[in-house]
Amino acid sequence: MKGPFEINEHDFTQVIRKVMDEHFADLSRDIFSSSPILGYLNHKTKSANRGSKSRSSFANLYALYVVVEDYIQQGYFDGKAGSPYAEYNGAQFSDLFRRQRELPFGSKLQNHSLNSRLNNEFRKFYPNVGKQPIVRDVTTTRYWVQEDLLLVEIRDRTGADLVCNIAQAIMDIIDAYVKSKRVAFEKFLTTCQALAELGSENPHIAIEFIREQLAPSADARVFEIVSYAILKAKYGHPDQRLKKPLD
Repeated sequence: MKGPFEINEHDFTQVIRKVMDEHFADLSRDIFSSSPILGYLNHKTKSANRGSKSRSSFANLYALYVVVEDYIQQGYFDGKAGSPYAEYNGAQFSDLFRRQRELPFGSKLQNHSLNSRLNNEFRKFYPNVGKQPIVRDVTTTRYWVQEDLLLVEIRDRTGADLVCNIAQAIMDIIDAYVKSKRVAFEKFLTTCQALAELGSENPHIAIEFIREQLAPSADARVFEIVSYAILKAKYGHPDQRLKKPLD
């Protein structure tokens, strides 16, 4: 199904646009609006640069990442494979699963995204596309990316029809998202370490920081960490309990 598809702008959308500009120059906007996969990535990266109760979505993004990465490594992106992708015997599940867990924040990922969750969620966003990102053979446990979703058909300014392969752009977008989440989390840890030293001298600064992490806009994982720390301080060892509530 061809676009244009609606693009809901948020902070990270501009990063996606920058990546697309680097790959496709003046064709990037038409490609972006014509690709359901790029639209899906736009949906899944809302939490990149701001707090969000939505989780960081690494599982589904990494499921897409590893099948696209395999597609590129096998030579189908640059045409070095020597045969059509339709003739490829597919990537082994064990290789894809291991690769997922090698990626940042991926060490605890399960197999659900590769097997169904990515496809199911993509279908919720784009029920009329009729294709799913991952194709798999249950009998042989072999996996493919849906190449039709990588090949975006657009018309250039002269009216000529073009087919643009967005495989590398997809990987670059996910890499940029992961980098942004890593920077945010490292900043959070650095701040916590600094506050551990300041807390006894100026507890009001530490309390204000904690309040910020409990706000409705706070990142879900950070919210959980801070909530656990408060509960531990409140109900842990008697000598370590909070002397008084935060309010």
